[in-house]
Amino acid sequence: MQNEIIRVTKEFTFDMAHALLNYDGPCKNIHGHTYRLQVTVSGYASQDPQNVKCGMLIDFGQLKQIVATNIIDKLDHTLVLNEAVPASLRASCYAISEKVHFVAFQPTCENLLLYIKLKLQAALDQDDFILHAIRLYETPTSWAEWYKEDQPKSFQ
Repeated sequence: MQNEIIRVTKEFTFDMAHALLNYDGPCKNIHGHTYRLQVTVSGYASQDPQNVKCGMLIDFGQLKQIVATNIIDKLDHTLVLNEAVPASLRASCYAISEKVHFVAFQPTCENLLLYIKLKLQAALDQDDFILHAIRLYETPTSWAEWYKEDQPKSFQ
């Protein structure tokens, strides 16, 4: 087999609620989505017959564990809010949800995608493969995506 760059993608789902602080539409209210997350890594599959992972770029189980640990376990069934929510309202957030996660940004699909990218890039950029792309579906027909090759070198 030739050693060519390939891409491997795994898809995940998680349920998460959020609200957009000071937004001018219905998304200012707490609401939830079943998110679909697709994570793609690229690189060279091992061709070393002595390697137990011969023929693999990454074991799907390894990719699943990395994404679960860094993303799914933290966001699934969580209420995500902008940390600019007034302190007087924070206690009431915990009254309606045991899992509340405050972030330093507006929790839109686009910003959540970049948040996920930052969390996964350190864990997935290795000698044999790199984080190539992420697609985050907020609804079945609406998503945001990030591709490494679209980025200026200073943002990769």
